[in-house]
Amino acid sequence: MLLVRQTAKPLDVIERLAGMQAQVPRPPFVGLWTRLHKFEPADLLALYKAKKVVRATTMRGTIHLMSTKDFLHFRPRLSDMLARGVQAIVGKRLGGADIAPFVKAGRDYFTRNSAPFEDFRDVLAARFPKHDTRAVAYAARMHLPLVMVPTEGDRWGFSSNAAFTLADVWLKKPVPEAAEDLETIVLRYLEAFGPATPGDAQAWSGLRDLRPVFEKLRPKLVTFRDERKRELFDLPKAARPDEDTPAPVRFLPEYDNISLAHDDRTRVIADEHRGKLVTKNLIVIGGFTVDGFIAGTWRIEAKKAEATLTLTPFEKLGRPAAAEVVAEGERLLEFVEPDVSPRVVRFQTA
Repeated sequence: MLLVRQTAKPLDVIERLAGMQAQVPRPPFVGLWTRLHKFEPADLLALYKAKKVVRATTMRGTIHLMSTKDFLHFRPRLSDMLARGVQAIVGKRLGGADIAPFVKAGRDYFTRNSAPFEDFRDVLAARFPKHDTRAVAYAARMHLPLVMVPTEGDRWGFSSNAAFTLADVWLKKPVPEAAEDLETIVLRYLEAFGPATPGDAQAWSGLRDLRPVFEKLRPKLVTFRDERKRELFDLPKAARPDEDTPAPVRFLPEYDNISLAHDDRTRVIADEHRGKLVTKNLIVIGGFTVDGFIAGTWRIEAKKAEATLTLTPFEKLGRPAAAEVVAEGERLLEFVEPDVSPRVVRFQTA
C-alpha cells in the first residue's frame, strides 16, 4: 500500500498488513498516514477505545498493533516461539530456574491490576529476591498474553509508561488455547509481503521450519525466481506491479513492517545502507523511500516555537527527487505537529 494511498478503513489496513510494528506508540499512526487518504489520529484512537485493536507482544517477541481478531488467532500459535525466546535472551540469567512460579505470579498480578511493567518488577523483586528481576519479568511477559492499556488523553494512544493487563481481562473474552494453523498465518503473510521465501516468512514471524508449510500450500500458490535464483511464493491473485511502475516518495515510521518483513531486505534497502537504518541498541529509524527503496532517514524534533523535520539521505539526491521528498516531508510534519509553527524541513549530510 505504498504505491497509491488507499481509501480503506484503518482496521482493514492493519489486518491487510497482518499487524503493524508498534515498539513505541507513534509509528502505527505514521504508517497508516503514509498508506491512507485523509487518515486522522482520532481514527486509530477510536479503535483503541473500542478494543477493536490491541498493542501486544507477538511476532519476533516484539510489540505489534493488531486487530483484536488477529491477535486472538495469532497469539496461541506464537506461544512456543515466545517461550523459546526466553531461553535465548535471558536463559543464562535465569540459571535454570523453574519459570512456572514467575509466570503464575504474573498471571495473578495482571489479573488483578492494570499496571506498568516497572510496578510488576517491584513485586517480583520482593517475592523472588534471589533471582534476576528483569530476567524473571521478561520470562513472565513472554509466556503471558498481555496487552497494553491505552492512556486516556495521550495524543498517540499510550504514554511511555503505559500499563499492561491480561488480554482476556481487557477484552472480556478468553485467548484461545487452540493455535491457528500455520497455513493460515503463512497465507496472511504472503497477502501482505509476497512474493517471499520461507526464510522471509520466518524472519517476519520468528517462527521456525516453515518450508514444509510452504510445500503443503504449493498447489494453492504461484512461484517465481529472483535474481539469485531463489524460489519465491505468492498468492495467485496478489498484486504484482510491473517493475517500471512509478513509486512515489513515502515516509516510513520507525520499525515499519516493510523494513523488517523479509530476510532478504535488498528489495527495500541496499545492503550498504542497512546499518544506517538500525542503531547500536537496535532501534529501527524512520526512513523515506525514493523510487521504492529506502534512500535516507528522518526525525522530527518539536519545540514550542518550531518543529523541524531533518532528512539524512544515504546518497546525494537529484533535484526532482529532493523536491518530492521535501513536499512529502512537509505533509508529514503537518500531520505529526499540526499545532506547532513554523514547521521547517532541512537536509543533513549523512
